[in-house]
Amino acid sequence: MSALNPSLPPLEVRPAQDCRFDQVSLGEIMLRLDPEHNRIRTTREFRVWEGGGEYNVARGLRRCFGLRTAVVSALADNDVGRLIEDLMLQGGVDLSFLRWVPYDGIGRRVRNGLNFTERGFGTRGAVGVSDRAYSAASQIRPGEVDWEHLFGELGVRWFHTGGIYAALSETTPEVIAEAMQAARRYGTVVSFDLNYRPSLWKDFGGQSRAREVNRRLASLVDVMLGNEEDFTACLGIDVPGGDPNFASVEVENFKRMIEQVTKEFPNLKVVATSLRAVRSATVNDWSAVAWSPGGFAQSVERPGLEILDRVGGGDSFASGLIYGLMEKGDLSVAVEYGAAHGALAMTTPGDTSMASRAEVENLMRGGGARVQR
Repeated sequence: MSALNPSLPPLEVRPAQDCRFDQVSLGEIMLRLDPEHNRIRTTREFRVWEGGGEYNVARGLRRCFGLRTAVVSALADNDVGRLIEDLMLQGGVDLSFLRWVPYDGIGRRVRNGLNFTERGFGTRGAVGVSDRAYSAASQIRPGEVDWEHLFGELGVRWFHTGGIYAALSETTPEVIAEAMQAARRYGTVVSFDLNYRPSLWKDFGGQSRAREVNRRLASLVDVMLGNEEDFTACLGIDVPGGDPNFASVEVENFKRMIEQVTKEFPNLKVVATSLRAVRSATVNDWSAVAWSPGGFAQSVERPGLEILDRVGGGDSFASGLIYGLMEKGDLSVAVEYGAAHGALAMTTPGDTSMASRAEVENLMRGGGARVQR
């Protein structure tokens, strides 16, 4: 493949003045219960956050990068749902397309998803236990969202969703496909994070079902995100000689993988991944790489990155990358925004970013961790 030409815009993005929203996400928002430095099975108290792979991207673009974002989702109308709403209101994401579903009293037909997540420390890895069956978001069906109004009348520059939402029910892949098709009709860029979670597919057809669903959706995507495991599990792209260690070997594997992915899905205009080597739960090597028809771009490597809470690091990488592609039109700049934003997001608790754009850009320039006064 050719060397990267940073002057070659990888995407055509609708002008901001023609659209109500810069970016819209489709996905489930859960209540995360965080035992902080304790264990789920022994703690006596939890701290709560809102979070969801697709929503986290919209929140990052709103709070860190100042873009106009919205989320399409649903919540059961009870006090847990209202708590999630209260947390989301602090994030500034437009909730006009959040549907409230009447609660049946005990969650027999509809409920809100819960996500118990340990951060991990040292040799003890992070642990996630989700409780999300029959969630309101998983029960959205085709025809229930007016995509023509959203993409056609209001206007959206960028639409994002992912493999987590696709795994939640029989209907969610159909809702995703419906949304993607409408977005493409109106010139909205479509991004998709493969985000393979074995636990979500375990009782839902396993890896074969994951591949069937994700391969069908991949044909409607402009920007694809995922790591080696995601591409193998979700698309059946198997790159021999994978190395769990950080640096050039993994980058070369990514390049070989992209050759296969783009051959099978020529509609893809950008493919990107964060590169993570886990030294311990609290120290990772961190970088990122992306491809467009102009070639490859790799971010600065951050070996030995100290981590407080790794959850949401990949989502913050995605929001930084999207910001760079939308606002800068330069793949090499976009991958630096993504890698820096992801690194900063993992220094704070919770699923979502607490970084500012100034902090991201300072890190991109090589700024350190000296005290600011």
